[in-house]
Amino acid sequence: MDWSPLLISMKTAAAATIITFFLGICAAQKVMKVKGRFNWFLDGLFTLPLVLPPTVAGFFLLVLFGKHGPVGQLLSLMGIQIVFKWSATVIAAVVIAFPLMYRSAKAAFEQIDHNLIFAARTLGMPDIKIFWKINMPLALPGIISGGILAFARALGEFGATLMIAGNIPKVTQTIPVAIYMAVQGGRMDRAAVWVILIVLISFAVIFFMNYLPNRKKKYGAWEEKE
Repeated sequence: MDWSPLLISMKTAAAATIITFFLGICAAQKVMKVKGRFNWFLDGLFTLPLVLPPTVAGFFLLVLFGKHGPVGQLLSLMGIQIVFKWSATVIAAVVIAFPLMYRSAKAAFEQIDHNLIFAARTLGMPDIKIFWKINMPLALPGIISGGILAFARALGEFGATLMIAGNIPKVTQTIPVAIYMAVQGGRMDRAAVWVILIVLISFAVIFFMNYLPNRKKKYGAWEEKE
Protein backbone atom coordinates (compact mmCIF):
# COMPACT_ATOMS: atom_id res chain seq x y z
CA MET A 1 0.00 0.00 0.00
CA ASP A 2 1.28 3.43 -0.99
CA TRP A 3 1.32 5.72 2.06
CA SER A 4 2.32 8.85 0.12
CA PRO A 5 -1.21 10.40 0.40
CA LEU A 6 -0.75 10.53 4.18
CA LEU A 7 2.57 12.36 3.88
CA ILE A 8 1.22 14.73 1.22
CA SER A 9 -1.89 15.49 3.29
CA MET A 10 0.09 16.18 6.47
CA LYS A 11 2.59 18.39 4.63
CA THR A 12 -0.21 20.27 2.88
CA ALA A 13 -2.23 20.76 6.07
CA ALA A 14 0.84 21.91 8.03
CA ALA A 15 1.91 24.41 5.36
CA ALA A 16 -1.65 25.70 4.92
CA THR A 17 -2.09 26.10 8.69
CA ILE A 18 1.09 28.17 9.01
CA ILE A 19 0.06 30.42 6.13
CA THR A 20 -3.55 30.84 7.26
CA PHE A 21 -2.41 31.47 10.84
CA PHE A 22 -0.60 34.67 9.88
CA LEU A 23 -3.02 35.67 7.10
CA GLY A 24 -6.03 35.18 9.38
CA ILE A 25 -4.59 37.28 12.19
CA CYS A 26 -3.53 40.04 9.79
CA ALA A 27 -6.91 40.05 8.03
CA ALA A 28 -8.82 40.12 11.32
CA GLN A 29 -6.80 43.10 12.54
CA LYS A 30 -7.27 45.00 9.28
CA VAL A 31 -11.03 44.39 9.10
CA MET A 32 -11.51 45.53 12.68
CA LYS A 33 -9.81 48.84 11.85
CA VAL A 34 -11.98 49.48 8.78
CA LYS A 35 -15.23 51.34 9.39
CA GLY A 36 -18.45 51.61 7.39
CA ARG A 37 -19.75 49.47 4.56
CA PHE A 38 -16.27 48.51 3.39
CA ASN A 39 -15.93 46.57 6.64
CA TRP A 40 -18.94 44.46 5.71
CA PHE A 41 -17.58 43.94 2.21
CA LEU A 42 -14.18 42.72 3.42
CA ASP A 43 -15.73 40.51 6.07
CA GLY A 44 -18.01 38.93 3.49
CA LEU A 45 -15.15 38.50 1.01
CA PHE A 46 -12.93 36.76 3.57
CA THR A 47 -15.79 34.52 4.71
CA LEU A 48 -17.00 33.64 1.21
CA PRO A 49 -14.89 30.46 0.74
CA LEU A 50 -16.57 29.06 3.85
CA VAL A 51 -20.01 29.03 2.21
CA LEU A 52 -19.03 28.42 -1.42
CA PRO A 53 -18.87 24.83 -2.72
CA PRO A 54 -15.19 23.81 -2.80
CA THR A 55 -15.46 23.06 -6.52
CA VAL A 56 -16.49 26.67 -7.15
CA ALA A 57 -13.47 27.91 -5.21
CA GLY A 58 -11.34 25.44 -7.16
CA PHE A 59 -12.73 26.78 -10.43
CA PHE A 60 -11.76 30.34 -9.53
CA LEU A 61 -8.28 29.16 -8.52
CA LEU A 62 -7.93 27.25 -11.80
CA VAL A 63 -8.93 30.35 -13.77
CA LEU A 64 -6.56 32.50 -11.75
CA PHE A 65 -3.50 30.22 -11.70
CA GLY A 66 -4.06 28.39 -15.00
CA LYS A 67 -1.76 28.95 -17.95
CA HIS A 68 -4.21 31.47 -19.43
CA GLY A 69 -4.97 33.14 -16.10
CA PRO A 70 -3.44 36.47 -15.00
CA VAL A 71 -1.36 35.00 -12.18
CA GLY A 72 -0.53 31.86 -14.15
CA GLN A 73 0.79 33.85 -17.10
CA LEU A 74 2.90 36.02 -14.81
CA LEU A 75 4.37 33.00 -13.04
CA SER A 76 5.04 31.22 -16.33
CA LEU A 77 7.31 34.09 -17.35
CA MET A 78 9.42 33.22 -14.31
CA GLY A 79 9.31 29.51 -15.10
CA ILE A 80 6.93 28.70 -12.24
CA GLN A 81 3.94 26.39 -12.63
CA ILE A 82 1.29 26.06 -9.95
CA VAL A 83 -1.47 23.93 -11.46
CA PHE A 84 -1.05 20.16 -10.92
CA LYS A 85 1.88 20.71 -8.55
CA TRP A 86 2.12 20.16 -4.79
CA SER A 87 1.98 23.92 -4.28
CA ALA A 88 -1.53 23.82 -5.81
CA THR A 89 -2.72 21.56 -2.97
CA VAL A 90 -1.40 24.10 -0.47
CA ILE A 91 -3.11 27.02 -2.22
CA ALA A 92 -6.42 25.15 -2.33
CA ALA A 93 -6.15 24.23 1.36
CA VAL A 94 -5.26 27.81 2.32
CA VAL A 95 -8.25 29.28 0.48
CA ILE A 96 -10.70 26.80 2.01
CA ALA A 97 -9.25 26.86 5.56
CA PHE A 98 -8.61 30.62 5.73
CA PRO A 99 -12.17 31.65 6.74
CA LEU A 100 -12.07 29.42 9.83
CA MET A 101 -8.83 31.01 11.01
CA TYR A 102 -10.03 34.50 10.14
CA ARG A 103 -13.40 34.16 11.91
CA SER A 104 -11.79 32.62 15.02
CA ALA A 105 -9.12 35.32 15.24
CA LYS A 106 -11.64 38.12 14.66
CA ALA A 107 -13.97 36.77 17.37
CA ALA A 108 -11.04 36.41 19.78
CA PHE A 109 -9.87 39.99 19.20
CA GLU A 110 -13.40 41.37 19.54
CA GLN A 111 -13.76 39.83 23.01
CA ILE A 112 -10.76 41.72 24.38
CA ASP A 113 -11.62 44.44 26.90
CA HIS A 114 -10.85 47.65 25.02
CA ASN A 115 -10.33 49.52 28.28
CA LEU A 116 -7.01 47.67 28.58
CA ILE A 117 -5.98 48.94 25.16
CA PHE A 118 -7.05 52.50 25.98
CA ALA A 119 -5.12 52.35 29.24
CA ALA A 120 -1.99 51.13 27.45
CA ARG A 121 -2.24 53.95 24.91
CA THR A 122 -2.69 56.44 27.74
CA LEU A 123 0.58 55.18 29.21
CA GLY A 124 2.29 55.80 25.87
CA MET A 125 2.63 52.19 24.73
CA PRO A 126 3.00 51.94 20.91
CA ASP A 127 0.44 49.95 18.89
CA ILE A 128 2.89 47.20 17.95
CA LYS A 129 3.73 46.61 21.60
CA ILE A 130 0.03 46.66 22.54
CA PHE A 131 -0.60 43.99 19.93
CA TRP A 132 2.12 41.63 21.20
CA LYS A 133 1.78 42.36 24.92
CA ILE A 134 -2.02 42.66 25.28
CA ASN A 135 -3.96 41.59 22.19
CA MET A 136 -2.13 38.38 21.37
CA PRO A 137 -1.95 36.91 24.91
CA LEU A 138 -5.64 37.61 25.56
CA ALA A 139 -6.78 36.30 22.16
CA LEU A 140 -4.37 33.37 22.03
CA PRO A 141 -6.86 30.60 23.07
CA GLY A 142 -9.27 31.57 20.30
CA ILE A 143 -6.46 31.91 17.79
CA ILE A 144 -5.08 28.48 18.65
CA SER A 145 -8.54 26.96 18.27
CA GLY A 146 -8.83 28.62 14.87
CA GLY A 147 -5.47 27.23 13.85
CA ILE A 148 -6.49 23.71 14.86
CA LEU A 149 -9.77 24.01 12.95
CA ALA A 150 -7.88 25.33 9.92
CA PHE A 151 -5.54 22.32 10.08
CA ALA A 152 -8.47 19.90 10.21
CA ARG A 153 -10.21 21.66 7.32
CA ALA A 154 -7.04 21.71 5.22
CA LEU A 155 -6.49 18.02 5.92
CA GLY A 156 -9.94 17.14 4.62
CA GLU A 157 -10.01 19.43 1.60
CA PHE A 158 -11.12 17.63 -1.57
CA GLY A 159 -13.08 19.64 -4.16
CA ALA A 160 -10.76 22.59 -4.73
CA THR A 161 -7.70 20.32 -4.51
CA LEU A 162 -9.02 18.01 -7.23
CA MET A 163 -9.83 21.00 -9.46
CA ILE A 164 -6.47 22.77 -9.31
CA ALA A 165 -4.04 20.00 -8.30
CA GLY A 166 -5.63 16.92 -9.84
CA ASN A 167 -4.83 13.36 -8.86
CA ILE A 168 -1.13 12.72 -9.40
CA PRO A 169 0.18 9.85 -7.24
CA LYS A 170 3.04 10.84 -4.92
CA VAL A 171 2.68 14.49 -5.99
CA THR A 172 -0.83 15.86 -5.38
CA GLN A 173 -2.85 12.83 -4.24
CA THR A 174 -4.08 13.67 -0.74
CA ILE A 175 -6.07 11.31 1.49
CA PRO A 176 -9.53 12.62 0.41
CA VAL A 177 -8.53 12.31 -3.25
CA ALA A 178 -7.14 8.82 -2.60
CA ILE A 179 -10.46 7.82 -1.00
CA TYR A 180 -12.42 9.08 -3.99
CA MET A 181 -10.17 7.32 -6.51
CA ALA A 182 -10.22 4.09 -4.51
CA VAL A 183 -14.03 4.08 -4.45
CA GLN A 184 -14.16 4.88 -8.16
CA GLY A 185 -11.84 1.95 -8.83
CA GLY A 186 -13.84 -0.44 -6.67
CA ARG A 187 -11.08 -0.71 -4.03
CA MET A 188 -13.39 -0.37 -1.03
CA ASP A 189 -10.86 -2.00 1.31
CA ARG A 190 -8.23 0.60 0.49
CA ALA A 191 -10.80 3.41 0.79
CA ALA A 192 -11.81 2.07 4.20
CA VAL A 193 -8.20 2.23 5.41
CA TRP A 194 -7.91 5.88 4.42
CA VAL A 195 -11.31 6.70 5.91
CA ILE A 196 -10.40 5.14 9.26
CA LEU A 197 -7.05 6.94 9.24
CA ILE A 198 -8.46 10.38 8.53
CA VAL A 199 -11.24 9.87 11.11
CA LEU A 200 -8.63 9.02 13.75
CA ILE A 201 -6.55 12.07 12.85
CA SER A 202 -9.62 14.33 12.89
CA PHE A 203 -10.70 12.92 16.26
CA ALA A 204 -7.20 13.56 17.65
CA VAL A 205 -7.37 17.16 16.40
CA ILE A 206 -10.75 17.71 18.08
CA PHE A 207 -9.50 16.11 21.30
CA PHE A 208 -6.45 18.38 21.28
CA MET A 209 -8.61 21.46 20.69
CA ASN A 210 -10.83 20.57 23.66
CA TYR A 211 -7.92 19.50 25.86
CA LEU A 212 -6.06 22.81 25.80
CA PRO A 213 -8.79 25.02 27.35
CA ASN A 214 -9.58 22.39 30.01
CA ARG A 215 -5.93 22.05 30.90
CA LYS A 216 -5.64 25.82 31.21
CA LYS A 217 -8.68 25.95 33.51
CA LYS A 218 -7.34 23.17 35.73
CA TYR A 219 -3.92 24.76 35.92
CA GLY A 220 -5.44 28.14 36.70
CA ALA A 221 -7.60 26.67 39.47
CA TRP A 222 -4.62 24.85 40.97
CA GLU A 223 -2.47 27.99 40.84
CA GLU A 224 -5.23 30.04 42.49
CA LYS A 225 -5.60 27.42 45.22
CA GLU A 226 -1.88 27.48 45.90
